[in-house]
Amino acid sequence: MASLVSNREPSAQQLGELRQKYEAAGQGHVFKYWDELGSAEKGELYNQLLTIDPNRINELVDRALNPPKDVEKPVLEPLPESATASILDSDPKDIERYYNLGLKLVAENKVAVVLMAGGQGTRLGSSAPKGCYDIGLPSHKSLFQIQAERIAKIQALAGNNAVVPWYVMTSGPTHKPTEEFFEQHGFFGLDRANVKFFEQGVLPCISNNGKILLETKSKVAVAPDGNGGIYQALITSGVREDMRKRGIEHVHTYCVDNCLVRVADPVFIGFAASKGVDIATKVVRKRNATESVGLILQKNGKPDVVEYSEIDKETAEVKDPKNPSILKFRAANIVNHYYSFRFLETIEEWALKLPHHIARKKIPSINFETGETVKPEKPNGIKLEQFVFDVFPLIPLEKFASIEVRREDEFSPLKNARGTGEDDPDTSKRDIMQQGRRWVEKAGGSVVADGEDTGVEVSPLISYGGEGLEFLKGKEVRAPAVIEKTADVQ
Repeated sequence: MASLVSNREPSAQQLGELRQKYEAAGQGHVFKYWDELGSAEKGELYNQLLTIDPNRINELVDRALNPPKDVEKPVLEPLPESATASILDSDPKDIERYYNLGLKLVAENKVAVVLMAGGQGTRLGSSAPKGCYDIGLPSHKSLFQIQAERIAKIQALAGNNAVVPWYVMTSGPTHKPTEEFFEQHGFFGLDRANVKFFEQGVLPCISNNGKILLETKSKVAVAPDGNGGIYQALITSGVREDMRKRGIEHVHTYCVDNCLVRVADPVFIGFAASKGVDIATKVVRKRNATESVGLILQKNGKPDVVEYSEIDKETAEVKDPKNPSILKFRAANIVNHYYSFRFLETIEEWALKLPHHIARKKIPSINFETGETVKPEKPNGIKLEQFVFDVFPLIPLEKFASIEVRREDEFSPLKNARGTGEDDPDTSKRDIMQQGRRWVEKAGGSVVADGEDTGVEVSPLISYGGEGLEFLKGKEVRAPAVIEKTADVQ
């Protein structure tokens, strides 16, 4: 990586060696405009091409386009009961035990959080990082602020001057804006020494016939390597080393777009730690047989995620033999995972085994016949991505576990533009406000609404998961309202 320090034009020998490597791999076209470039542009392109192994790119493309096919229909089964728990059905004493253990581990500074925040709010009409988005709460807090305050609250609940380091994974387009946003907002009250930003990797974009695309005459078109790129990024960024120095043993990983996420959730940490597993995942109960969600299950005896498109109608509709009122396959994946640090210490052993998937996209790129940049109207190439869950089948079934949580309390993703009616800013706001209303009423307060908005926003600094609201007993809260401190309620 030292070669990235300078964009000086390479020597004739350096250029010749690199050019030969690319031509041998059938990718020599990336040098087509070399003689037209200025010295700095030549240095820029040379250094970028140095970081890419064209032979490996060819292998990845071939594997992604020609994945091995299952000879026989896979055997699908739910995870064994010994590896599962449910907030909905488990003994409350077990949930309390998980919570207490998890909070103890937080207090001992053994818990870290990794946030996957590489996406932009493009579908939301914003080019800013999605975590900067204001979903319209009375407080106008961004997703980043909501999550930062949950970390602050869980540290306070754990006591003992607990620290939960927060590692924020960005992508090329979001890295600098994310750092600047945190700076502008004073890291939302967190100690900046415990908030680390790191960037996921990128891979070249490829044409439909397997050729590396150029964004300009002096730059390869690249795209983030998918959320599965987190594993390599933990190593190359130094994050794993930082965790090691801090004595971290348990890691919670989640996506930025879930406004209800319980960051460093003690129940989740305690559940996984008590099971002694290397990976655990949160799931929500599938709404119905036709809901388009991936499912956590065992496939041919290994933990896995199976996409809805891979499950036939008959299998999707099978009922649980022990409870015919619910589906047999109901554990919907919400990309909310736990890792033991001992497992992350073995990344080098398995990261290269993870498959790459293709996403067919419209990729602005150089037309090699005209030399002009073209913005295509239909997909003209592919982006290579890894998925964070591709690691699941690589571990023994006994080292994997899953806990079912209430959708209305823990999962409300922000995917679509306002007004869509599903997974949009309005539904995100509604879900936080309705959760707050439930908390107020459970604490013995009453909510009075003059209009259609009947919700209450309860600041994470006041309550992490509905606890500590005894001061609301017998009080009336007029909706829509925001409760930032006890003085907000008369």
